[in-house]
Amino acid sequence: MKHALRDRRPTWFAITRRNLLRGALATTLAASVLTACDEDDKVTHWYGSWSAAPQDYNEPFPAPPPPSFFDNQTIRQVLRTSIGGDQVCVRFSNLFGTSPLKIDGARIALSAGGSSIKPASDTELRFNGNTSATIPAGGELWSDAAKLEVGAGEDLAVSLFLATETALSTVHALGLQTHYVVAGNALSTETLSGAETRNSYYFISGVDVRSSAKANVVVAFGDSITDGAGTTPDTHRRWPNYLSRRLQSDGSAVSVLNAGIGGGRILTDAIGPSGVNRFERDVLGQTGVTHVIFLLGINDIGLSAFVPEQEVSVEQMTAGTQSLIDKAKAKGIKVLLGTLLPWKGANPGGAPYYSEAGEAKRQSFNAWIRANKTVDGVIDFDQALRDPADPLALLPAYDSGDLLHPNDKGAEAMANAVDIRLLAVQP
Repeated sequence: MKHALRDRRPTWFAITRRNLLRGALATTLAASVLTACDEDDKVTHWYGSWSAAPQDYNEPFPAPPPPSFFDNQTIRQVLRTSIGGDQVCVRFSNLFGTSPLKIDGARIALSAGGSSIKPASDTELRFNGNTSATIPAGGELWSDAAKLEVGAGEDLAVSLFLATETALSTVHALGLQTHYVVAGNALSTETLSGAETRNSYYFISGVDVRSSAKANVVVAFGDSITDGAGTTPDTHRRWPNYLSRRLQSDGSAVSVLNAGIGGGRILTDAIGPSGVNRFERDVLGQTGVTHVIFLLGINDIGLSAFVPEQEVSVEQMTAGTQSLIDKAKAKGIKVLLGTLLPWKGANPGGAPYYSEAGEAKRQSFNAWIRANKTVDGVIDFDQALRDPADPLALLPAYDSGDLLHPNDKGAEAMANAVDIRLLAVQP
């Protein structure tokens, strides 16, 4: 079995926007059940090819717009693979649901752009041989393996039919991709005319592919900078996308998975679970993972301006990060640490974020990263994106406008700062 059937009990906490501002915590404890695609021979392997880290719909800040449920509707969601294969599995997620999620049908196809699919590629997804499935609250479920030739960097459309009223629960808020919603069962409809559009991912968190080629799987673990905030929607210009294209151009069989969550922190649950509480699921739980690129910490520093009682020290940040490094190394996963980007004057959403005290923490944290001897490499994003005339600030050509998040050019510069030799498959 590619995935063992298992019961996982996450220990993360969810913090609502209201509770974030009050500094209160709400605990969520749920069982997660995954069912497997089978590996039917010894010469093929399964690899993660796309991911979106799950979040609670009620927690993202700002939250996705209403309505807060689907009812007798088809959702067609578009995603881009990193590496290709001859079969696919899709992971459906109800991690933050408080009631069972009923999937009344699902299909996968090659995208033809917009809401359209290539009809010849339209393939039914089944669950233990069934056309429908019910995922318990707090659970995830893999589809059965489906035969579909998928190329590296190819756009797929996953269509999901929800026949009855289904509350929104598990999402990935910052999708940066247009998705389509229509009434009724339109799973195999070539083009969803008159569809409503959405930008978050709903109830899906991963796509695996089967390949006979040996590949590495790199997980980019971070916050909104990794998630792609500040880059152009519908263009796949997050820095992990650029890194994936670099590796493809180099001929490397390396998949890059994005496990960024906007607002994410190392230690404190806020806008999505903290790094220490989601690392096992979003990194160690990825199929075939061999490497992780770690870029978290700026929100641990900056969000203390909003919630002073949640302020953390550099020593707490380094201890939390080192605990995750140790977990990865214990699993044989190579770790690359990224330095925190320049942020002088940062004001996301017009809110005060940057401070001189925060800058002192960033400098200390980056010094610890550069000196860390327990990891397999350091990516100096700070040096690659700073303004030579003002090294504490982003280069203006890389700034999306809030002095914190890189734009498309900045994301490309981040990808170019990675030594891809550290990620290559070893013969």
